[in-house]
Formats: sequence, structure tokens, C-alpha cells
Amino acid sequence: MSKKLDLTEYKTIVLDCDGVVLNSNKTKVDAYYNTAKRMGGTDAQAQAFVDYHIKLGSIPRNDKIRHYITDIIQQPLTPALFQAFMDTFTEILDETLMQCQIAPALHEFKAATSQAKWMLMSGGDQEELRQIFPRRGLDTLFELGIYGGPTKKNEHLARMVADGTIQFPALFVGDSRFDHQASTGAGLDFVFVSDWTDMPDWQTYCKQHHVTVWHHLEMSPNENFVST
Repeated sequence: MSKKLDLTEYKTIVLDCDGVVLNSNKTKVDAYYNTAKRMGGTDAQAQAFVDYHIKLGSIPRNDKIRHYITDIIQQPLTPALFQAFMDTFTEILDETLMQCQIAPALHEFKAATSQAKWMLMSGGDQEELRQIFPRRGLDTLFELGIYGGPTKKNEHLARMVADGTIQFPALFVGDSRFDHQASTGAGLDFVFVSDWTDMPDWQTYCKQHHVTVWHHLEMSPNENFVST
């Protein structure tokens, strides 16, 4: 079993958005489905869009929308059609992100890690997040900034490690396979948050890779454990 983490040792803490800070994974699933339907897709095509979204996890939506257009509905990928899908998705998602639940003990978790600087890193659209988080009063928690797509998390992490924005030791708190792979590939420690994840069979993955699992952020920093 992996050793318990001492959160007071970290200089940087990076948090994923969907499923960690916000209970928004189901919101995102619904947004992909409803975008497909609003843009003329069948039920089967909309479900295929959702399935691809869940399979890819924290990959920016740009790649998922390109796949939907070219592989699922098999249409030419024109700039106009791509932008229409992006605009529709953003419109559907905006209202729901303003309403979804915030991790109950987010501010307590911030206080418990006061020595560390925080950063938000999401597969969601960066500009959208930078508009929504101030509206929800959450932007000031993240001294190191809010980052998202279309740049992938592993690219953000590589750049910020190289330029010294991320100071070590550093921890990434996420809820997907890609979160784990991107963060550990960049040299960060990783914790998986399970209660709101939409990752299929996460228990098996975390066991196989000896990943530390928390149910949620509503916990004492010393109550982490390793999945068995």
C-alpha cells in the first residue's frame, strides 16, 4: 500500500474541476447528449457522443466534437459546423454549471492546505471556466490560475513545470485516468476522488496502479486511503 499523504508538505495543489470541485460530470454528459440532439442527431448518435466523452475523460471538448462530426455523423468538418457545435454546447452547459453543487468542504480543504498555492486544471474550455468561476465566487481560491481546453492537461503541466509555476512537491487531485496519467507523467503526486467520477471501473484501475483514493474533499487531510 502507498504511504499516506502529508498535505502540509505540498507547495502546489492542482485540482480538476468536473467531479472534484464541481459535481458536474452528469451535467457534462447531459450537455453532450443534448448538443447532439439539438444539432439534429438521433438518439443513437447522441448516446455514441456521450460514450466517447466518457471514454476519453478529461480531454478537451474540441477533440470530442471533431470526432462526433467526422466519425459519428460522418459530415465534413467545416469551420462553420464545428463552431455551431461548440456554441450550442457552451449555451447548454453555461446555465447548468452555474447551478451544480460545489464540493461541500472546498473552503475547509483550502484552509487545511494554506501553505500551498492552488491551480484549477480542467478539460473544460478555459475561457468558459474563467467566466464561470468568478460568477460563482471561486476564482480567488486558485492563486496560480484557472486552465483548461483546448490545451490538454499534460501540455499545461509540462509547461508549468518547466517555467517554475508548479513548485514541488506538488499534488494533483482528479477523477479520471487521464488526470492520473498526465499528473504522474509530469512528476506530481496524485489522488483520485471517487464519489462524483464517471470513470467506468475506476476501482480496478486505482487498485492496479496503487492510486490513493478519497471519497471527496469533505474530509480531514489525514483520512486518505489506498483503494484495495
